Amino acid sequence: NGVPASAPVCDLLFAGGRLVDGTGAPWFRADVCVLGDRIAGIGALSGVAARRRIDASRLVVAPGFIDMLGQSEYNVLVDPRAASKITQGITTEITGEGDSIAPLSPRMIADGEATYRRYGVRPDWTTLEGYWRAFERARPTINLGTFVGAGGVRELVIGLEDRRATPEELRAMEAAVAQAMEEGALGVSTSLIYVPDRYASTEEILALARVAARYGGTYITHMRDEEDRIDEALDEVFRIAREGPIPADIYHLKTAERRNWGRMPAVLQRIEKARAEGLDVAANQYPWTASSNNLDASLPAWVREGGREKLVARLRDPATRARVRADFRRENPDWDEGGPSRILIISVLSPQLKKYEGRTIEDIARAEGKDPLDALVDLVVADDANVSRVSFTMAEEDVRSALRHPLVAFCTDSGAVAEDGIFAQQKSHPRAWGSATRILGTYVREEKLLALEEAVRKMTSLPAARAHLSDRGILRPGMAADLVAFDPETVAARSTYADPIHYSAGVVYVAVNGELVVDEGRITGARPGRPLKGPGYRPPGGPW
Repeated sequence: NGVPASAPVCDLLFAGGRLVDGTGAPWFRADVCVLGDRIAGIGALSGVAARRRIDASRLVVAPGFIDMLGQSEYNVLVDPRAASKITQGITTEITGEGDSIAPLSPRMIADGEATYRRYGVRPDWTTLEGYWRAFERARPTINLGTFVGAGGVRELVIGLEDRRATPEELRAMEAAVAQAMEEGALGVSTSLIYVPDRYASTEEILALARVAARYGGTYITHMRDEEDRIDEALDEVFRIAREGPIPADIYHLKTAERRNWGRMPAVLQRIEKARAEGLDVAANQYPWTASSNNLDASLPAWVREGGREKLVARLRDPATRARVRADFRRENPDWDEGGPSRILIISVLSPQLKKYEGRTIEDIARAEGKDPLDALVDLVVADDANVSRVSFTMAEEDVRSALRHPLVAFCTDSGAVAEDGIFAQQKSHPRAWGSATRILGTYVREEKLLALEEAVRKMTSLPAARAHLSDRGILRPGMAADLVAFDPETVAARSTYADPIHYSAGVVYVAVNGELVVDEGRITGARPGRPLKGPGYRPPGGPW
């Protein structure tokens, strides 16, 4: 595995590190030579000249971590550093959960004006090919690949209406998926608790999955239910995988709400059984017991039909509120058993509402003398449905069960943020700051829940395989030079729910495509990230 005698000098040489190569094999001591954007050699390379030699003798050297569910497609255009990701060793992010970066219509772009004004980035693209051009102009630090969102495609063709697609509309949706696959999408995704994804029938999803399958893509899903009806949701995933046929992945696997705690082993057994029957199914997770999304996602689906403006208008009507209250309580039987205390407000859009950030619904209701459900609805209305929350819905033992399982890859379910700049003006879930490092620090070093080599495999070669990234995720000559070198004694997440805005500790060096983006723990400012395109990609103009 050494560098050939004819090889030029190494640009970077990581000398004497404990190599965890991403395959799950035991670590070994070796040097790693990086030349250009590739790993040029691995072995005893002490005699090889290098432009930069890094003493890695006290560090673990591993492939750069791959976030199987990121949310940074806009974030990297606003702040290309992707600081909270690279400081935890993430070099590649996969995006596109249901509502992807493209395709877009002028109406879809107009619906996001408030957000665009806040962050100073407005889409100048309508296709995935157009987004890649914007990405390359921004020159972000990390690599990015994306799925095409079935929900976005549905909104493009149908809008936000709760109805079945006509045959003509379904053909238009299939054509949009085909175009996205040819422009580099990794597959097709759904996010089936949100509007408009939730309006799609299994048959509609299956039709789009079959298009992605023709291009070698994957189906990936935020399942229709992660609570009481999780078995039915799994049935739908397995049906799509079987009838596609298509590989299928489950986003952020969880068994949510107290009444479902302890069900994770049974869920994992069902995934194992499906694989034993020949279905190519797997999952990913983030290592935290709280989820995060918009506060209005807790409200009944019918009140959210048609988008944000219609939602807020309905909630202003007393009769509609009464119906919301009745349906909410039926859908949330645990609400009076601490439900308001388990919802933490982390960000609002309106400056006048900043006082609510970092407070629970229970605290807000008590301070304002309101019923907690009224406090929740009032806040949704006051901020035009832009409130983000953290919800403490999972059991630690269920998180650990999934983390131990060999079929469950790694994700953050977060966009890249930073300790300074516009993203520091609001709080976020700590998973954005320290998910990979929480696994390495808490679950590997402190709790010894899983071996270092297995943890690294779940963050490197496993997501690379699920996302069709054939030249990443393993330390091997010829592979892309995405690497992380961390101190196994100090690596840790420093972010908490109450105080999230902190980079991780112990990540000493990070290289993306052969360039150091973290050097001795400091962000360098280098921006070598690339778009990573899927198996169906057809370059504009051919040849194909």
